[in-house]
Amino acid sequence: MILNKVTELLYVPGRIISLVPSQTELLYYLGAGGNVVGITKFCVHPKRWKTTKTIVGGTKNIHVKKIKELNPDLIIANKEENVQEQIEELANDFNVWVTDVHDLKSALQMISDIGQLINKPVEAFNLAEKINKNFTGLLKSQQKINTAYLIWRNPYMSVGGDTFINDMLCHCGLQNIFADKKRYPVITVDEIIKHQCQLVLLSSEPYPFKQHHINELQLQLPGVKIMLADGEMFSWYGSRLLYAIDYFKKISSTINKIS
Repeated sequence: MILNKVTELLYVPGRIISLVPSQTELLYYLGAGGNVVGITKFCVHPKRWKTTKTIVGGTKNIHVKKIKELNPDLIIANKEENVQEQIEELANDFNVWVTDVHDLKSALQMISDIGQLINKPVEAFNLAEKINKNFTGLLKSQQKINTAYLIWRNPYMSVGGDTFINDMLCHCGLQNIFADKKRYPVITVDEIIKHQCQLVLLSSEPYPFKQHHINELQLQLPGVKIMLADGEMFSWYGSRLLYAIDYFKKISSTINKIS
């Protein structure tokens, strides 16, 4: 069944499958590695789990049969990253916890919830407290810079105001010029110009933007600062948020130069 409260799981899960890369890394951080039996092909942290855990497909195309063969006590999924129909099918036979993360607050709640589910509440609490403290300090010295964060090309796609990435941009002192849109809108270079964009961030995922993409776009956006961005820092909402703090401080130095 799909669990609605952490208390609905009446035992500590001995066999866990994670269908979300950032939550897989969180399980590792919290010390649940011995209980994780299955992960997706996109779960790249920790690296060694790619050879020690069973790969159960991708986030959008999981191998339901393989998951059933692993007979998990708990499957951890995400509302955005996984396909609803596949999750509902698994929920007919297994306990499934579906997270819904769209900002820092819900990310911290997710960390707490998973800590409760896997009997690591203290470790989860300490992690959430540290992340929250670091982000609170990060907020104090930032200025708002008109920014476009691109996740895809041909066509270009950005992020709307209801996404976790948008919230991370705000914490960096960046103003998402497409915050009035929903989810991941298709946008044009003309729209970027129209919004008087000062900074364009080209994410490393899901589309792997490189330097030559900066060169290509710079010809159309003279005078606009264009940078490659580490997608994990902006979109992974588990323990990776600890590393994101220092990364965002580097972004801050760029902001100061622009402003």
